[in-house]
Amino acid sequence: MSCHEAKPCWRIPDLLAKKSEGGIFSEEEIAFIVRSVCDRVIDDCQLGFRASMSEREIYDCMNSVGCCIVGQTADIVPADRRMYAARDVTSTVPSMPLILSSILSKKAAESPKALVLDVKFGRGAFMKTREEAKKLGQKMVDVGNGVGMRTTALLTAMDVPIGKTIGNALEVREALDCLRGQGPPDLHQLVTNLGGELLYSTGLVESPSDGVREIHEALVSGDARATFCRMLQKQGVPTAVAESLCGPMPDYQMLPSAKYVTPVPAHSTGLLVDVDSLKLAMLSLALGAGRTKVGDPVNHAVGIVLLKVVGERVREGEAWAELHHDTPLPEGSLQEVQLSAHIQNTFSFHPVPLIAAKLV
Repeated sequence: MSCHEAKPCWRIPDLLAKKSEGGIFSEEEIAFIVRSVCDRVIDDCQLGFRASMSEREIYDCMNSVGCCIVGQTADIVPADRRMYAARDVTSTVPSMPLILSSILSKKAAESPKALVLDVKFGRGAFMKTREEAKKLGQKMVDVGNGVGMRTTALLTAMDVPIGKTIGNALEVREALDCLRGQGPPDLHQLVTNLGGELLYSTGLVESPSDGVREIHEALVSGDARATFCRMLQKQGVPTAVAESLCGPMPDYQMLPSAKYVTPVPAHSTGLLVDVDSLKLAMLSLALGAGRTKVGDPVNHAVGIVLLKVVGERVREGEAWAELHHDTPLPEGSLQEVQLSAHIQNTFSFHPVPLIAAKLV
């Protein structure tokens, strides 16, 4: 399919690319920045961000800032845009051959030096088992390397939510916190490991662990946040808004917020040993945070915030989550969220590793 895509004529040294595949929700997608990764499509929150750019504008942004986030246009990956729309309404989004062709045709058209893939598996992913994810990941790695991209894939678990938020504006806030080096530990781990693999693949560091340290430093030093701020402005976000979002002290007043916040109390006292990410994703969808078909409206303000995560203790009646909503809650939704949490009266807990394997 890449033969039908517009092939950019740019020649950018050390062009890198990252792709997450298979997650129902995941805010570790906010800005891919050379020497740091933290991407999320923020145009969803209506801040003026423009993801539709011409080839010349992309080239200019890459050369002046070092990164950009763009989507399909009439000239850039037009075939995939039409095919994905068809997949969305024919329930073939999880199709392995279509996933592979969609991702790699676009990446091959970009001609990156290196590509890292985040292939998710578990309840909150399209690939439910590690074996399914490994099969898809290895195929993408083999094809990517075959067309000249140094391709690596990480298999990552998504039985429980990554981070503490579900929903557009809520996830943008959390991703910006990550750019400050203040994100949830699991999100920080995922971002630094994906970025570290990219740096290693291009020879910019001597090992993946060196790459992880480089990405961590870019986050905590403010370098990644400053680059992201420049990228926002280059792609249409007003300077005052970009600087407010990306300033030393977070100011998220311009992001949409829900009219109501309903706490979710724990049904018992003990250790939170599991949270069903699929149930939470479906509830978030019911609140309006996603769409079931092309053209459906999306409410950018609504979603779910986890006040407690797996591995932490809760008391009966204590709020372990919040529902952010603009209309009365769907019948039974509060009980559904309560049932998604598995609380045990135990002090021992063995978490599932977030990163299950690396494929090369």
